[in-house]
Amino acid sequence: MPRPSATRKPPYDAEEAVAALAAADPKLGRLMEQAGPYRLRVSGALSPFESLAESIIYQQLHGKAAAAIHTRMLESFHEVCGVGVHPLPEHLLDCPTAQLRGAGLSANKTLALRDLAAKTLDGTVPSLARIRRMADGDIIEHLTQVRGIGRWTVEMMLMFRLGRPDILPTSDYGVRKGFALTFGKLKPTDKVTPADLPKPAEMERRAKRWHPWCSVASWYLWRACDLAKPDAAAKQPV
Repeated sequence: MPRPSATRKPPYDAEEAVAALAAADPKLGRLMEQAGPYRLRVSGALSPFESLAESIIYQQLHGKAAAAIHTRMLESFHEVCGVGVHPLPEHLLDCPTAQLRGAGLSANKTLALRDLAAKTLDGTVPSLARIRRMADGDIIEHLTQVRGIGRWTVEMMLMFRLGRPDILPTSDYGVRKGFALTFGKLKPTDKVTPADLPKPAEMERRAKRWHPWCSVASWYLWRACDLAKPDAAAKQPV
């Protein structure tokens, strides 16, 4: 996951969303009551280029290892950009490959970062001002053209960077498991098998009740996984 940064409340009415979801789907409403207040926070507004560069670096790595690589990569541009300034797409395209590899980036991630830089310069990756005006589906279509960027990565950006209220990441393991715990036959003590997890079509059918607040529903499905942990009961308020 991306490094911690300044956060804020999402740009929509969470209380309205929770009330609407509870009325539309009482079973989800019981989960929300058990899990407590909605606490999703939106991270500081990086540009799409900066956010996706960070996502590429963090893919398939432990957070501390990814953070160290990300820091070394930024530090390698201090002479060009200045301390604390993120390199521009031009900098990533022009720098030697050895510079990026020396920061700890794999060959594939180096290629992905260069592709991201090129697609930012040609307009495939929009500016922050432009992306804020775009529909969710259009953002997904644009950004998944970048090497190494899949739909899930863009969905996380939509939820946690842009604060979009109606995102349902049907490929996310936690959301799928939370769905199975809430609406399926999966019990907290069960060992999860692929057969226990719902297909996207099943989730999307249920989610017809949740629009336009699927991001809120998804957050609570993640909380269903937390509640299923053995020590969860001890942490719940009396």
